[in-house]
Amino acid sequence: MTPATSFAPGLGAPFPEALRHATGIAALSPSSHNCQPWALARLESRPARRAAADLLGCPDDGTHVYLALAVDRRRSLTALPAHLLEMRLSCAAYWRMLSRALAAQGWALVRERAHDGGGDGAGGPAADSRLPGGPWPRDWSLLWTAALRRTGEAAESLAALSDAARARHTNRGPYDERPLAPELLGDLARHAPTGGPATELRHLTECHDREVFAAFLARHGGIDFSHPAAWRETHSYIRWTPAAVRAHGDGFPVTQLFGPMSARQRLAKRIALSPPVMKFLCRFGYDRSLAGGLAAGIRRTPAVVLMSFAEEAPGVADAFRGGARIADYWLHAATAGLALHPLSVVMQHDPLRAMLQEQLGLSGRLFFVSRVGRPRTAFPPAPRSAGAADHRTV
Repeated sequence: MTPATSFAPGLGAPFPEALRHATGIAALSPSSHNCQPWALARLESRPARRAAADLLGCPDDGTHVYLALAVDRRRSLTALPAHLLEMRLSCAAYWRMLSRALAAQGWALVRERAHDGGGDGAGGPAADSRLPGGPWPRDWSLLWTAALRRTGEAAESLAALSDAARARHTNRGPYDERPLAPELLGDLARHAPTGGPATELRHLTECHDREVFAAFLARHGGIDFSHPAAWRETHSYIRWTPAAVRAHGDGFPVTQLFGPMSARQRLAKRIALSPPVMKFLCRFGYDRSLAGGLAAGIRRTPAVVLMSFAEEAPGVADAFRGGARIADYWLHAATAGLALHPLSVVMQHDPLRAMLQEQLGLSGRLFFVSRVGRPRTAFPPAPRSAGAADHRTV
């Protein structure tokens, strides 16, 4: 999405109103398993403002507003070590959409700071993962603190950003097999956030490259189903009924995974995918069969996008640049009528990720892989929890 100056709805509005509009848009951001692990606080009390001003080196003169973003460990994936980075990326994508929506209303970021201990999975926050002026929920680990200031100018159209956010969602269905225009792919690759070390982006469009990736997925993708802890966690996010979707507001509605099903088909899937039955079926190759289905989808997809960090061990600041890249890419793709279907299994197990990177000649650390194409069928948006657009005032 190319930023364009425009007078967006809400330009000149007080910050609380601008934040309400922005959180409504940011709540539509992508997250692993649609777990929505972000937690946002506005630092409004005198102690919290003073602490944030000191932390960021801003004058405490009332001209700035302060926000803090945390990962909520209650809503985080934890089954695999790689989930730590995935949760940071999910929070970072939310932050990117939030900050763009605020900038579209004339509120620009002026100072930001990463908290590298945040979300590290320990029992409590890291040394600098709290700011004075609580109370802070015990399950929050601080990732990012920022100062914003009113500019009076819209960085882009809020309405267009909102439309792109609503159009952006995962589509696991078939894509048109015709090649995507090189100009379109080049435009997608150019939309990179500024500041800090660049993230690498590559599109697999040649048949040979996509076949290498598809064959790798067919051989190794079954671990997504055969790894007991990982599958139990994934299974816990499948919502089998509309009532479960409404009650949880997160995860995967079963129709998003398999399309419309009869009651009998739904029951059969529910039995087959339950962790005890899955463990039994994997002895007879069920995991390989499912991986083969993923690989077949790759072979019929015109492009696969891969994003990677230059460093093997990215910190929080790196994760925020990566999450911003994911958000910007996906929003721009949605505006162009394209759909994405992320395939995180190849990144969640470090030995597999290293093997794939060697086969594809990628250095650093791969952090995002997805099918890209024009969808043949529409998919409904993923559900959102009642608190996805909430924030706490501290």
